[in-house]
Amino acid sequence: MKKPVFTGSSAAVITPFKNGKIDYDSFKRIIDMQKIAGTSALTVCGTTGEASTLRREERFALVAFAKAFSDNIPVIAGSGSNSTEHAIQFSLDAEKAGADAVLVVTPYYNKATQKGLIEHYTAVADSVSIPVIVYNVPSRTGVNFKPETYLELSRHPNINGVKEASGDFGLFTRTLGLCGDELNIWSGNDDVIVPMMSLGAKGVISVAANIIPAEIARLVKLCEDGRFPEAAELQIKYEKLISLLFSEVNPIPVKAAMNELGLCGNELRLPLTEISGKTRALLTDELKALKVL
Repeated sequence: MKKPVFTGSSAAVITPFKNGKIDYDSFKRIIDMQKIAGTSALTVCGTTGEASTLRREERFALVAFAKAFSDNIPVIAGSGSNSTEHAIQFSLDAEKAGADAVLVVTPYYNKATQKGLIEHYTAVADSVSIPVIVYNVPSRTGVNFKPETYLELSRHPNINGVKEASGDFGLFTRTLGLCGDELNIWSGNDDVIVPMMSLGAKGVISVAANIIPAEIARLVKLCEDGRFPEAAELQIKYEKLISLLFSEVNPIPVKAAMNELGLCGNELRLPLTEISGKTRALLTDELKALKVL
């Protein structure tokens, strides 16, 4: 049995920018909010953190900063790349910066075979001593896992689990049946936290937790306690907000929402651009309706 890196809710933290540089004052404010809200782990330099536009030294600095101010909350560092060599470099950097684990997305654009996925993740896991979490998000990368591939990876002592964001419940349940406790699984989609946890997921790596961290933490705790009807009420309550957060490419809407809440500026790096006026109005209305704003 592999002890999970965390159980509960991990916020997939945005990277705030100001005049083209990382805004560490806002980043510290966001970390403090997450700690107060009861977030179980911080995931930095992921998709929501615009990792694909961050320079290598910026990734290292963000992870080190998060670790310095996280207290006892685990810090998970996104370190994926479509180049295995770069993924290894980023993972070694993350370990040196103090990360408790790395989150490694499937190689995008290359569309690796299942054999290629096994060799890629094995090479990364062999290179570091901290746990590796696989990140499966085929809508972004163009490649998906087979359950048998997960089974093979579960045999590696340093591959701790999977952030599963395929939306494929057949893949999820077959993987659980094959791997059991040798591969921890977290929901990578905010809209299916309750159903995934009802089947055995250990929690969520969440975009919505940037805005409503206490509520996502409570939803997950209800699931952990087996109080699924109450958890389902919260899942339904926040369904519209979650949908709006993905109505334009993540993290465009979530960064706009955090700007509305006064947590950071609304600056993104190209090729991402600011949210449309129509979507921002809908998002603002929903934040007000939920009494978040």
